[in-house]
Amino acid sequence: MGRSRLCDLLWDLPNDPRAELRWHLSKLRKCIDTPEHPRIVTHEDAIGIDLAGCTVDALELVELEKGLPTTLPELSVFADRHREIFLGDMELSGTAASVWLSAQRRCFSSASSALAKALAKATPFDDPAFPRTVEQWLDLAPFEIEGHRLLLSHLLTHGRFAEAETHLRTTEELFFGEGLPLTGLREAAKDARSIGRVVMAETIHPAEVIQTNDNEGLNSKFNNRRSSLAVMPFFAVQSDQPYIEIADGLTHDVIVRLAKLRCISIIARASVQALENHGLDPAEAGIRLGVDYVATGTLRQQSSTLRFELELVETSCGSIVWTDVCEVTSANLMEALNDLGNWIASALMGEIEQSERNRAILRPPSSLDAWGSHHRGLWHMYRFTKHDNAQAQLYFERAKTLDPTFSRAFAGLSFTHWQSAFQNWSDPVVEANLAYAAAAQSLLADEKDPAAHWAMGRALWLRKKNDAAVFSLRESVDLSPNFALGHYSLAFVESQTGDPHAAIQSSDLSRSLSPYDPLMFGILGSRAIAHFRLQEFEEAAMWAKRAAARPNAHVNIYGLAAICLSVAGRVTEARELTSTIHAMQAGYGIDNFLAAFHFEHDQAKLLRSAAAKVFLS
Repeated sequence: MGRSRLCDLLWDLPNDPRAELRWHLSKLRKCIDTPEHPRIVTHEDAIGIDLAGCTVDALELVELEKGLPTTLPELSVFADRHREIFLGDMELSGTAASVWLSAQRRCFSSASSALAKALAKATPFDDPAFPRTVEQWLDLAPFEIEGHRLLLSHLLTHGRFAEAETHLRTTEELFFGEGLPLTGLREAAKDARSIGRVVMAETIHPAEVIQTNDNEGLNSKFNNRRSSLAVMPFFAVQSDQPYIEIADGLTHDVIVRLAKLRCISIIARASVQALENHGLDPAEAGIRLGVDYVATGTLRQQSSTLRFELELVETSCGSIVWTDVCEVTSANLMEALNDLGNWIASALMGEIEQSERNRAILRPPSSLDAWGSHHRGLWHMYRFTKHDNAQAQLYFERAKTLDPTFSRAFAGLSFTHWQSAFQNWSDPVVEANLAYAAAAQSLLADEKDPAAHWAMGRALWLRKKNDAAVFSLRESVDLSPNFALGHYSLAFVESQTGDPHAAIQSSDLSRSLSPYDPLMFGILGSRAIAHFRLQEFEEAAMWAKRAAARPNAHVNIYGLAAICLSVAGRVTEARELTSTIHAMQAGYGIDNFLAAFHFEHDQAKLLRSAAAKVFLS
């Protein structure tokens, strides 16, 4: 290169550029020349470097761009050698030099990225080094969607769910901060999640036993994690001020209803309103607010009907978890809005709970925090088998150990003991006492949690303290009018030992609040018992038969259906059910049925007579 060009490149306005150049060349010769081999070569006005016998990594990288190595060992060697920034932290003061340095760094960065990408793709997916090679690629090219897809797929496939979620959240924040669209990244996350679900479903048996030390994870910062939801301000299609105010009031009402359930974290109204005018899509708003789920809704008036369209979005991948439409007659506006509020709060809670249960069952037990252990316990609990009930107890025990303040873990544990007593899987007296003790612990953990009072009400019913049971169950629905389990349990108790008309009302309310409830067989069965006590035997048979048709109905529900059909005179149908009952539990008869439920003497006598007709004596 000519001396003048070098001077122009290195200095903007030197007093004596050629003197500056001579001084720097003298310093450079001391660094790279040897007596046997001077490297700095001059000829007339040109200056060059003799590179014979030298390896220059920058020049090597330029050559590699023309044709990358194809073998893994070669790629590994070159990738390790070409990971650093060109000229490190060096800064050149001249304008021309700075421009040249920036251009060279871009060029070499692109070449290094291509080399790292080739290494990542050449590394086998199951190689322990695979995630490291992909991370090295993403260090050089942080916005490469393909790299994030590969890394997330590997982490999820190998059960490293917490790491995958952390990586996704961090990357979304990076993209968002740079003003880049999140669509491609979310599609990549969705693909990776699909791969992870398939692999985990194939490799994890749902009934595995947890083995954990009592103190394991107690200091983890994730032990108190609860799912979180932001309810964005609902949108009124009509631009009239009254409709805008109605939509705003409905938003507030739903937030309050959800907060009273006390099972997930609800973002305050003021926080979501602060983002309302930023033009963010739900997932982006969720990232800003740091929540797992975001709910949005649209309210419109159509003649005499209020129509509400609800959508629930999972923030981490931007996908729609669930969407539905509810229409209510608006003749009485306040009643219509109350019905809408009930539907929205219950629907959102039901969908989030199901999503969390499904997420928990796909994760390795050792990776679960208290929240995940609780939901995996629910997954087993709602199978209503002796084996799954035992598995549920293990997960609830783990959840309460990880977080002794988590009232729902104790409530779930209480329910498993209640189930053991009700199904006669072990000593009913012992199980009743254990159910009561766990419910008491739930109340101590959070006396304002409706689930704690629900657990206590059911435990008191096992002890045949029916009035106290009703009191506790009413406390649960007073704390949260949208607590469907509380209304169902009121129906269950009232149908046997209380007011059957009140039982029918509670059953219907529970069913409207949670139309896809895992305990729907119990909700329908409670109504059947209420009709039986009212001597409305045909209605009792209809509701009991519907209860037995539920996929997770247990043997006592089948027994109820057979006996109610018999009382209604439909003996042939009842006997068909009897064969199913005996296949489920050999020797099951009326004594088992009456031991589970609480009926008065006259009612029990009628039930025995009906059972004898269908071979359940």
